[in-house]
Amino acid sequence: MRSRFLLMFTALLVGFVCSPAIQAQADDVPRYEIGAHLTTITKPDFRGSGTAFGIGGRFTFNLNRSVALEAVTNFFPQNCRFCGFNADNSGNLTQGLFGIKAGKRFHRWGIFGKARPGFASFSEGAGRYVATGTGGPFPFSFDQSRLTHFAMDLGGIIELYHSKHIVTRFEAGDTLIRYGRRDASFPIMDATGGVTLVNFTVPAETRHNFQFSAGVGFRF
Repeated sequence: MRSRFLLMFTALLVGFVCSPAIQAQADDVPRYEIGAHLTTITKPDFRGSGTAFGIGGRFTFNLNRSVALEAVTNFFPQNCRFCGFNADNSGNLTQGLFGIKAGKRFHRWGIFGKARPGFASFSEGAGRYVATGTGGPFPFSFDQSRLTHFAMDLGGIIELYHSKHIVTRFEAGDTLIRYGRRDASFPIMDATGGVTLVNFTVPAETRHNFQFSAGVGFRF
């Protein structure tokens, strides 16, 4: 429900700002922006949910007063192990998001909706048990490698304009991550007292993750 509301809100904003009357306004804002920010994301883990803290950067190209194209990268350095079932969101997280910002800009502040597709890459997201061939009571090891998923960032932005060149910005929204269908295995004890691997398939799913960012930018 929340993601559908955000999508409808963003679509309405885009439709409003792309009208001929809005496009006819003079573009008196700086064309380019670069910014840095702190960000948090709350994502599922074995405790129910956990919040990770990260840093990020942004480049914005203002098409006019109301519509802009943006590229955002975020990095969450916490090396979270076994954060989700089959470790599919373990390790540190890198995001790359590319899309549109659209809304209304006033003299000292602005309010916008955002829709930015991209990717979410977990450094240890692909985890699996493999046989070591050494025998013993537990002849398996758990290997982890990078796994990248499609992501979509939907939400809202508030900007405060301290001067023509300096802006403070706050963002909040739902970062949807699409986890694809994947094969997995899990060790269990068999009837003889040994340990064997049981193979199974984890179905694809989309998870919702609340994300908040705050930072400053330079316009030129």
